[in-house]
Amino acid sequence: MINNEVIKDARKRMDKTVENFRNEIVKIRTGKATTALLDGIKVDYYGAMSPLNQVGNVSVLDAHTLSITPWDKSMVQIIDKAILASDLGLNPISDGTNIKIPIPILTGERRKELVKLVKKNGEEAKVALRNVRRDANEHLKKMEKNKELTEDELKEAEKETQKLTDEHIMRIDEIIKHKEKEIMEV
Repeated sequence: MINNEVIKDARKRMDKTVENFRNEIVKIRTGKATTALLDGIKVDYYGAMSPLNQVGNVSVLDAHTLSITPWDKSMVQIIDKAILASDLGLNPISDGTNIKIPIPILTGERRKELVKLVKKNGEEAKVALRNVRRDANEHLKKMEKNKELTEDELKEAEKETQKLTDEHIMRIDEIIKHKEKEIMEV
């Protein structure tokens, strides 16, 4: 049936929305060292803006320290400046060949701000899911108007779309809950 294509498309778009939300949330600092913190940082590597993980080895030394070993030692200062210029609030320490990045422990107030940010991003993702649902339902209604679907098939397809939306909203809520727990953990 044609409405299966509409629902498949909606599922694919909703999955992508959840995945994008998950990728955004990973970048929010929790007080623990993770290489994902540096994913958004790009450096000028011989005239091309390159992600940090493409100009050196990024690794976790311990729970509160990241390490970067550039493949080209002349990149140490450039990487240092890029990290300082980012809005992550990190202060890299360089020994000329390697860069260590201590991850500061979060204050209680900062933790609460980060939880608010996670929830705000979660709400934006839920709005995106609802927009996908709306688009799918509008498409289904047009199909019914053009006699491609019966009224019963339309109702069934709308129920399926709503069920899909509810499942994806639950997934977002689970991600929020997990990240909130991670942030508030001392």
